[in-house]
Amino acid sequence: MSERIVLDRGDLRRTLVRIAHEIIEKNPGGEQLAIVGIHTRGAIIGQRLHALVSELAEVKIPLGDVDISFYRDDVDLRDPREAPLVTASHLDFDPAGLTVILTDDVLFTGRTARAAIDVLFDYGRPQRVQLAVLADRGHRDLPIRPDYVGKNLPTALAERVNVQLEEIDGIDEVKIGVGAGEPVADLGGGQG
Repeated sequence: MSERIVLDRGDLRRTLVRIAHEIIEKNPGGEQLAIVGIHTRGAIIGQRLHALVSELAEVKIPLGDVDISFYRDDVDLRDPREAPLVTASHLDFDPAGLTVILTDDVLFTGRTARAAIDVLFDYGRPQRVQLAVLADRGHRDLPIRPDYVGKNLPTALAERVNVQLEEIDGIDEVKIGVGAGEPVADLGGGQG
């Protein structure tokens, strides 16, 4: 599989700073904001955006993360030998009345975002939910549209967007890989 880099470390940093500014522009003051990242890389993006938005807003903004493994509508389509990596969700605040910014690395079919909204509503009813993604690759199955997009990456179904983050992978970059075979199915793991 050949890959090409579409965002390097500096691009990624600038992209998150821009998204943070857009969040503050759409939500002046930031007092009623919370940021919730979708495991795994979406949670790291959420942590980074949280630091940037908190600094810009000069207020304490709640931060959480959610695992959507058992909320996906395609869990039963997975190969039984490839069980999802389940992690704990951390939402130590009541989202009721808040504007919750859900963060993820890649938006693909929309199924991950839909599952994350379901998890979020199990904790309470936010006033509003906004979606921030590092990369939007298109190919939606559900009517999900991000409010904040780092980079639009029109892709073929056989391509894969690979997000690597320093905290997990030791490097910050986003690549598009061109596979030579079957289209990549949206079964989680950064392509939802």
